[in-house]
Amino acid sequence: MRTLVFATNNKHKLHEVSEILRDSVLIKSLSDIGLEGDIPETAATLQGNALQKAQWVWERTHTDCFADDTGLEVEALNGAPGVYSARYAGEHCSFDDNINKLLTALDGCANRRACFRTVICLIEHGVPRYFEGRVDGVILTERYGTDGFGYDPVFMPDRFAVSFAEMPLDVKNMISHRGIAVKKLVDYIMGRDTRISN
Repeated sequence: MRTLVFATNNKHKLHEVSEILRDSVLIKSLSDIGLEGDIPETAATLQGNALQKAQWVWERTHTDCFADDTGLEVEALNGAPGVYSARYAGEHCSFDDNINKLLTALDGCANRRACFRTVICLIEHGVPRYFEGRVDGVILTERYGTDGFGYDPVFMPDRFAVSFAEMPLDVKNMISHRGIAVKKLVDYIMGRDTRISN
């Protein structure tokens, strides 16, 4: 089975992606390979951040690896929080802090359309390749559900009547932005190329 290092310190992401890839790729975390330190995330785009994080691992290990970056883009906020989704309420904020700021920003707003986008950067032999996933939906007026992480309790995907945080993980992984991007990564690894660019 193919082994890849996932360039993340986020345990929620690691679990989610490992569940999707468990039958096709063995995922190693940064701690599995003894790599410590803060991964830089200073680019202006999701693709730039994914590349930056994957390169950070590649430069230190020369091991095939991948990284992702995800953003919540809200129409009424001109695409915010976007690339700043994880630190929307400040550098050391919690998931709850981010949700509180988002709900306050949308208070009384009729247009609650939003999308989640994930870009994965895979580096093989030093060469980056990108895979993207997107899911559209709406921002709810309050939290629903206790599963998931990040903005999951307030995001309801189109064609569903529940938030991401109310869905079983296997259902979420079938339709989520990250699930779609990871499936494209798997297709590429299995020989079915679905890159968005080189």
